[in-house]
Amino acid sequence: MSTYFYRMKNPLFLIVFLALSLTSGWGQVTYHADVAPIIHNACTECHRSGEIGPMPFTSFEEVSAYGPFIEYVTSIGYMPPWTPDADYSHFVGERVLSAAEIETISAWVDAGMPEGDPADNPGEPVFPEGSQIGEPDMVFGMAESYTHGGDMTDQYQVFVMPTGFEEDVTVRALEVRPGNGAIAHHAVLGVDIEGIAETLDAQDPNPGYESFGDFGFDAYQNFFGAWVPGAQTLVYPEGIGRVIPAGSDLLMQMHYGPNAVEESDQTEINVFLTEGPIEREVATGIMGPWTLGEPFLIPANQVKTFHGTYYIPTDLSFISIAPHSHLIGNSWEVFATSPNNLDTIPLISIPAWDFNWQGFFTFPYMTKVPAGYTVHGIASYDNTADNPFNPNDPPQLIEYGDNTGDEMFFVFFDYVLYEEGDEDISLETPLLSSVEPLERDAPGIKLQPNPASDRIQMLVHPSFVGSTWALRDLGGRMVLSGRFSSGNDRILIGALPAGVYLFQGPQGTQRVVIQR
Repeated sequence: MSTYFYRMKNPLFLIVFLALSLTSGWGQVTYHADVAPIIHNACTECHRSGEIGPMPFTSFEEVSAYGPFIEYVTSIGYMPPWTPDADYSHFVGERVLSAAEIETISAWVDAGMPEGDPADNPGEPVFPEGSQIGEPDMVFGMAESYTHGGDMTDQYQVFVMPTGFEEDVTVRALEVRPGNGAIAHHAVLGVDIEGIAETLDAQDPNPGYESFGDFGFDAYQNFFGAWVPGAQTLVYPEGIGRVIPAGSDLLMQMHYGPNAVEESDQTEINVFLTEGPIEREVATGIMGPWTLGEPFLIPANQVKTFHGTYYIPTDLSFISIAPHSHLIGNSWEVFATSPNNLDTIPLISIPAWDFNWQGFFTFPYMTKVPAGYTVHGIASYDNTADNPFNPNDPPQLIEYGDNTGDEMFFVFFDYVLYEEGDEDISLETPLLSSVEPLERDAPGIKLQPNPASDRIQMLVHPSFVGSTWALRDLGGRMVLSGRFSSGNDRILIGALPAGVYLFQGPQGTQRVVIQR
């Protein structure tokens, strides 16, 4: 009883409580109607068979077995894993539960985790196989599988993939397809034009070669791309791309997470070429420890903050950003300021750094940083015994180094030279395959307008009335569903984020673009 009255004093809980009462009936928060859509959207992509989540969340039995645990990790913001502060800046593919969703899970657990009617379940999302975005032009893969022992340790292994290109090649997307999601934690791509990685590979008896932190040398491109579970593949807008030099090798550093049993992996990279010459090549800017103005040393038993800077000499359009530190990293804030300090562009804030959940974060739209601005990177490090991730007990002096027990200070950001109108270019991932238009008199479903902002009108052929439809994001997660009730229905989409979605109906799949 005391818990009930305490929560009723919380205004946010009261609002959610009343909303649930109106929509579901008094005390009728159930798994199938209320919790399953949240779990499917935010958890199942990683928590299913063969993926990195340690337990599956695909059914009532599986979710209810961990109900109190799910309530706890979602209430403290530990799950779903998303380290950037969503109140500071936004990125493609954000995995952030709303306050209402968190309270829904809590209310369900408090009610004893009732199952409800299975007919209310929207159904498990259909996750893509082979590619998120289309048919690749070519595929590079590990020459042989790599086996990671079941010793509950992390492993960083670099694999070398000769391209055999006789001339420079321009690409619009590089898509990492992990072979074994149970151990594949994340991947970082690079390019080697000197053959150094092949030499390192030959010196290691295992497939690939071991390297913590980076590729073990200063590669031609150290951050050519990245992958983390749940991330959408970045497709560069038309006229923009990356260049893979002739005769170069693609490098892929795989982070294999701890596992209790021996597992093998053979990850591939889907390569999508541009349809013609590119007008602007994506480049990577790097803010490193040389920008700090002081030695990069973190004394034992201290919390130390470093401030790096990167001057912007000409107008740039930022595409993505990636702060990087190791185990004693504590927080990051990256922003750009004008020469007179009257304007500040917030780029990314990570208030609770987590070494295990890092990657390239893509801005929803190309983000202009004007000439004369300065990018600031402020990172703190906790080298005390209070930091549970500190690799040393007792704490020791930590210096810059490649090993996980060492430390780093880097901010990587992908950019192109700015052109007018870049701010209106969405970086949400489009499909790389076109959808054939419906013939005017043929049975089908016409969606208009498309792109749309607040609603989509559905002109439905009479033969399809009564059939079901679903709207999914590019990760396969269902965001809306329904049944055609007439020949002129509509979908209200005002609450959905801008981006590209897939409309699935009885006639097949159509692409829908939501704009804001």
